[in-house]
Amino acid sequence: MKVLMVEDNKSVSEMMAMFFQKEDWDVTYAYDGEEAVDKFKKEADDWDIITLDLNLPKKDGMQVAKEIREISESVPIIMLTARDSDSEQVLGFEMGADDYVTKPFSPITLIARMKAVSRRSNNGNGSAGANAEDGFDVVTDNFKMNSGTREAYLNDQLIPDLTPKEFDLLKAMAKKPRQVFTREKLLQEVWDYEYYGDERTVDAHVKKLRSKIEKAGPQVIQTVWGVGYKFDDSEAAK
Repeated sequence: MKVLMVEDNKSVSEMMAMFFQKEDWDVTYAYDGEEAVDKFKKEADDWDIITLDLNLPKKDGMQVAKEIREISESVPIIMLTARDSDSEQVLGFEMGADDYVTKPFSPITLIARMKAVSRRSNNGNGSAGANAEDGFDVVTDNFKMNSGTREAYLNDQLIPDLTPKEFDLLKAMAKKPRQVFTREKLLQEVWDYEYYGDERTVDAHVKKLRSKIEKAGPQVIQTVWGVGYKFDDSEAAK
């Protein structure tokens, strides 16, 4: 993998460098927010994953995440931070993070998280449009999605700019139309490791996902009050 690690603590970067070397990953380091954005822009289409510290000089991690997301909706971002409040985590996800690791962390745990996020991002990833007509693995009344091209369509309109987690969240629900999912269940299905976090993480992702769905057609993710969410496109026809 080609990794951009944004971390102002050089001792942390040096520690992780040993573990990255064992994985044979190509890693570039940035030590402040401005440097991170500049390095990302120079090779915007080449990065496989970003680890992003929140407490950075010159430009904080939230701002960096926002600027990266304005350039790329798809590159996976794992936030690293000593802040462990629920509100910080939810805000991080709203800024476009795919995962969140609290310091101090185990290098082995971070490597595992990076592999998990990358695996979901690249699972069956092919060139856009390849075998599109034959490759839809989720098809409902007015909706279809292709895990090979990582594309989803509502009434034949492409739902734009889905991040890896948003795609996976949509797929988890669309595979079982009208089934109600609790937030805990969605965390288990979409984050494929044991997850200790505020269930509002799901709410933050659903909020962003809904805004993108509405660009393609009627809203198909419904809130089931007191329980969670469900996918229902039965009345989404034009």
